[in-house]
Amino acid sequence: MEILTAFWDGLLNAATPWHLAWALAGCVLGTLIGVLPGFGPSVAVAILLPMTFKVGITPALIFFIAIACGAMYGGSTASILLNTPGAGTSAVTAMEGNRMARNGRAGVALATSAIGSFVAGTLAAAVVVGVAPWVAGIAMKLGPAEYFMLMVMAFGAVSAAIGKSTLRGMTALFVGISLACVGFEETSGVERLTGGIAWLHDGIDMVVVAVGLFVSGEVMHAAMYGGSAHRTCNTVGRVRMSRTDWQRSWPAWLRGTALGTPFGCVPVGGIDMPTYLSYASERYVARPQARVEFGKAGAIEGVAGPEAANNATVTAALIPLLTMGIPTSNTTAVMLGAFNNYGVHPGPQLFGSAHALVWTLIGSLFIGNVILLILNLPLVRMWTWLLRIPRPQWYAGMLIVATAGVYGMRQSGVDLLLLYVFGLLGVVMRRYDFPTTPLVVGLAMGPLAELQLRSAVAVGHGSFGIFVTQPLSLVLLVVVLLLVIVPRILQSWANRRMAQARAYAKEMEMP
Repeated sequence: MEILTAFWDGLLNAATPWHLAWALAGCVLGTLIGVLPGFGPSVAVAILLPMTFKVGITPALIFFIAIACGAMYGGSTASILLNTPGAGTSAVTAMEGNRMARNGRAGVALATSAIGSFVAGTLAAAVVVGVAPWVAGIAMKLGPAEYFMLMVMAFGAVSAAIGKSTLRGMTALFVGISLACVGFEETSGVERLTGGIAWLHDGIDMVVVAVGLFVSGEVMHAAMYGGSAHRTCNTVGRVRMSRTDWQRSWPAWLRGTALGTPFGCVPVGGIDMPTYLSYASERYVARPQARVEFGKAGAIEGVAGPEAANNATVTAALIPLLTMGIPTSNTTAVMLGAFNNYGVHPGPQLFGSAHALVWTLIGSLFIGNVILLILNLPLVRMWTWLLRIPRPQWYAGMLIVATAGVYGMRQSGVDLLLLYVFGLLGVVMRRYDFPTTPLVVGLAMGPLAELQLRSAVAVGHGSFGIFVTQPLSLVLLVVVLLLVIVPRILQSWANRRMAQARAYAKEMEMP
């Protein structure tokens, strides 16, 4: 009963005109950026992060949550109409959604995507209401050894489960942790990894790294390797689902939600995996008459399931972020940076020290989903018109916004230099298949992980044996090892299923 009362108070606070205005702005801007080919939720949050430093913490964080949710909604539009996904999750939507568009059913694909996102986001938000306080209560009982091993588990998950190579993932993680160590160490005041350069004494700002990797890096990559091929935008058609479409979609929405929510609740490495697994499972459980549409005419289940899975995962990912300060994706890592910039440190104590803020943010999840459902279906033709604007103009505008935002933080020319240095790093990482998520997560969590490591060793009287003598810490260590192995097994299964789907589609398209 106490949880429901707190949730209701948070919902009422999120529904005030000022907070509603920020939620609406976040939904519109997030959808706008998500619609643009090549840009995903992490780009949307990163590019707008510097714009809110003069705003109060509650509307700013409501704004970021709305942006992240809106970008997930918008990402499906470019995938379906242009076959140009901005993230790995949207690539799954494109597999069947674009085929539906080419067969005159783009409106139906967009409708099942929008409604499925609303259903999954709302149900996952309800899980956040019930589970987050319980998880925070458990986290309060953890000691520094258990807390550090929990962070190691998150590090191992994002490194092993994301990307094509565990070695590349671990390399990106250590680069991120190294960047987090630049500057003066807080406890001892020792200067580290600065090379004697004075402007590195204060460390490297998370915002500069995020905007450089995701925005400047994307624009530079498009300029260097994107080419000038013209893409045809499919017509939308009727944005209305028939009775048969509803009957085929709603079980996929529920299955996708049930699959994506657990992946978001625990730090197991991003949102790509449940989306791919959802697509593979939908193809597996589809009825024979529906299965023949996969890879050919486009199966509506192949759009409904993955879209529900990725939105459920994104929403449920707020549980480890708010209760333990552990991000599991690029988007939540950038949001963690936003929290830290406002002096708010997510963790189990947040439900006590910032009780009203937490429940207002949770309440804004429900409001944001309603706003996005109202916006997306009527405005889908406007988003389609925006897709017809040439991409170079969009990229130029994004680069100008990113540059102005980063410079506006501290009016520092060094920040601008770092912006483009990390943009070049993003290009290199993308060209050689190094995932960016481990780097960003390592940078965001590195300082707190170091603090917990020092505290744990101090409790163990200078011995690292505390990590194996504490029962829960030992269990988490075993889980870390499993997380390095199991995701690859699941990913291999999903890849095999998708390879079969592509082979089948190619066979059906042959004359």
